[in-house]
Amino acid sequence: MKPQKNSDKDIQLTVTDASELLDFLIEKSNGKSRNHMKSLLAHKQVKVGNRITSQYNLALKKGDVVTIMPNKKNEEKPLPGMEIVYEDRYIIVINKEPGLLSIATDREKRGTAYSILSDYVKERHPKNRIFVLHRLDRETSGLMMFAKDQEVQEILQHNWDQAVSARAYVALVEGEINPPEDTIVSWLKEGKTFIVHSSPIDNGGQKAITHYRTIKSNKYYSLLAVELETGRKNQIRVQMQSIGHPVVGDKKYGATHSPIKRVGLHAMELSFTHPVTNETLEFSTPIPRKFSTVFGSEKREETSRKQNGKK
Repeated sequence: MKPQKNSDKDIQLTVTDASELLDFLIEKSNGKSRNHMKSLLAHKQVKVGNRITSQYNLALKKGDVVTIMPNKKNEEKPLPGMEIVYEDRYIIVINKEPGLLSIATDREKRGTAYSILSDYVKERHPKNRIFVLHRLDRETSGLMMFAKDQEVQEILQHNWDQAVSARAYVALVEGEINPPEDTIVSWLKEGKTFIVHSSPIDNGGQKAITHYRTIKSNKYYSLLAVELETGRKNQIRVQMQSIGHPVVGDKKYGATHSPIKRVGLHAMELSFTHPVTNETLEFSTPIPRKFSTVFGSEKREETSRKQNGKK
């Protein structure tokens, strides 16, 4: 089938036989190199259905529509600590790096995702603004969404549970988790020292529901796909601690090891209904490479633990 172009000069391709995404792109590339196709994926220029993806081995099925989007000729300089995944007149979706604050605190006002994006939109017009919709913890990486209009912010915040259809994370936790798939239900309450505590019975806090599934594990660590049914402060971190499997690198909530030198939590998927167009938008990012480095290295881990006097 010949590529179909829409009015925005995107190139749309319909899948006729099941294959992996990169192989499909190479087949339809009219002689362009494999590296060129990888570059399109890396620069978030490929959609499958409504989902922007950089996953080269994504499984395609017959009937899927793959869209190749043109690179922005007037692309701005990279923003520190983040990458813009999607932007239109109403919203911005970013992929945040670990270590970047979402919004200001009493101690830090600048150098946050909010302040960087505020400066970014004001470069286009001084009256432009950014509005907070949700947060990621400082050491958590991954997908975040901001509004560019106060009315859009109010629409999304007032209808968050209905508008946001999926928020999926990947978590690297301590220990081999059992059962490998489960749902955690508990009540979370923040104490005076700003530590959130989990209780299996109603303690007057907020009910939190987290679903997890093991992707891979060894006797020291487990890599989990985690989906939130509720969105409470520190929800994944607190509940993983409560079942004896804290997120690696998360000393605040019980971690004793930091094999990847960061907190092992990444917001991998975000799906929502656009507040203005009503289109369903789906975004995904790859699992950070560091999260897989602890697997297949049990001998190195055991040696390291013995050297540190741990069994």
